[in-house]
Amino acid sequence: MLAVAAASLLAGSVSAEAPKLPQTAPVPEFNQEATPPSPADIPVPEPRPAAEAEQPQIEQPQNGQPQNGQSQNGQSQNGQSKTEQPEPPAIAPLPPEKPAQSVPLASAPVAPQNPTEAEDKKEEKKILPDPRSAAIADKEMPDEELACRRRLKSMGVDFEERKPEQDAAVGCSIPYPIVLKTLGKSIAIGPKTELNCQMAEATARFAAAVIQPAAKAEFGEDLKSIGQASAFVCRPRHAGGNLSEHAFGNALDIASFKLSDGKEIDVGPAPPQKDAKFLDTVRKAACGPFKTVLGPGSDADHSLHLHVDLEPRRNGGTFCQ
Repeated sequence: MLAVAAASLLAGSVSAEAPKLPQTAPVPEFNQEATPPSPADIPVPEPRPAAEAEQPQIEQPQNGQPQNGQSQNGQSQNGQSKTEQPEPPAIAPLPPEKPAQSVPLASAPVAPQNPTEAEDKKEEKKILPDPRSAAIADKEMPDEELACRRRLKSMGVDFEERKPEQDAAVGCSIPYPIVLKTLGKSIAIGPKTELNCQMAEATARFAAAVIQPAAKAEFGEDLKSIGQASAFVCRPRHAGGNLSEHAFGNALDIASFKLSDGKEIDVGPAPPQKDAKFLDTVRKAACGPFKTVLGPGSDADHSLHLHVDLEPRRNGGTFCQ
């Protein structure tokens, strides 16, 4: 009995675990068109990562026209039907970045120099000391000064004495000045021509020995007067660094000559031919009696006058230009 009951229980459990088979099994059919899946059966793609979402989207044509030769009905221009469209890449490729161009740095602008500052710096240039700046007048006139005045009178030079002049700040000094009125009996000079006696004597001798004969030879007239542009002036040289010979009454700037017939000959860069010949004769002859001779062509400062002076030079040399 027990064995029969056990067998009965075992058979019941097996029948409970076995699956029930359908009455009729489906038979696969062949050569039939596949039924398209319903939208519910199509898998939904997973959302793209945030990094992909930030990539630029491919622009669609704004006029609604198809691209790549397709017509609006999905057919290509050659009439063939196009059933599949290529899928765009998941991430649109980015154009290569344009290399950064180096921008040249603009040079710092240079502030233009103020002309006033340039002149101030030029004037601030230290003036070199000159031993003649310390010269002062004695109570009694030295013998060489007295002898110089006697020679002037013997040549018929008319002059008058002046008081000593000195500027300690600049360094100018002329302890025994005279003012020339004439350079001989028939040659006047003006305007006021204040010089030391040695320079006055050299000018008077040069006028009588050189200028007067040159005027007679070139124009057939006597020299009547000389017009001067500068005599004693308390100033440094135009180039700076040293005091001018004018600061000691030791220089004269001749600007013009006047003949007995009234003709005037001006010193300049381009005089008439006859005037130029006369001026050239005077200028060449001045180099010797005077230690410095400058005129038109030397520099801009001497373009309108003939500068002569007695600046002491080594070995008695001259500077003529």
